[in-house]
Amino acid sequence: MKNAVLLFSGICLMGCGTSMKLAVPDKFKEQATMQHVTGARGNRMSFANFTTSKIKRGVHVSYPGWGPVHGFFWENLLLNQAGISKSETVENEKAKFRYAITDGRNTVEIFAHERQMTRKHEYETTDNRNILSGFEVLQEHRYIFSALISVDTTQESKNWELVMTNIYDRKEQNDKNPFAFIKQEDEGMATNGIDTIHIKPLSIKKTELSNGKTGQLLFKMMSGYELSTRDGVIAIIDLIDRNVWFYNELSPAEKLNVSAITTALFARKVHDTKW
Repeated sequence: MKNAVLLFSGICLMGCGTSMKLAVPDKFKEQATMQHVTGARGNRMSFANFTTSKIKRGVHVSYPGWGPVHGFFWENLLLNQAGISKSETVENEKAKFRYAITDGRNTVEIFAHERQMTRKHEYETTDNRNILSGFEVLQEHRYIFSALISVDTTQESKNWELVMTNIYDRKEQNDKNPFAFIKQEDEGMATNGIDTIHIKPLSIKKTELSNGKTGQLLFKMMSGYELSTRDGVIAIIDLIDRNVWFYNELSPAEKLNVSAITTALFARKVHDTKW
């Protein structure tokens, strides 16, 4: 349902001549340089002096079933009298990939895995015109993306581990809203055991139209990520226009790490913002 509303919002805005833009703060723009990522979401990327090797992908699979699936026998004894049946569906999806990225001097390798599980309760009625027919209630959603950023032996820096998550559990959160949906905003961090880069999602709700007016989306839409350390923001990843903004004071090693994180996030297939 959420995806359908987002798609409808996008179609309406495109019909009005919309130009969705990630709002990068002017203060950060003054201290940063933007680079367009050519080949983003493809199998090879390049920007500035950074290039990736061809991305080697494992099998991307989607399949049902994860642990025991409940049959709701006793509940259905009552629901069936009203012409309603309840069932549970579970969907799993996983993928993996690997590649290398270089700045012309140093190279790092990225080994990444994605795993996602979604569990829903579905209600069907004998009367297809009933509003409950085909109604789904989200129960649990777990998305985990992990990547090892491995430096070569000639570099003094340490390996980095990148983790992004998006977790929803109706029972644990005691959520009573039957219309809960899967949000696109995942977040996480990258660390080498000493230094840490925090990765926060960025979303837009207002967007600029071609006539100069402002359009309003029905929901916030995932538009990018902000990368920061304890000293402040060091980079912004723009998912819409497929750009990355580097803070100008970053060292070559820091830029290489940010580039590895950027390309790893763009290379994902399970979690895809569809921009």
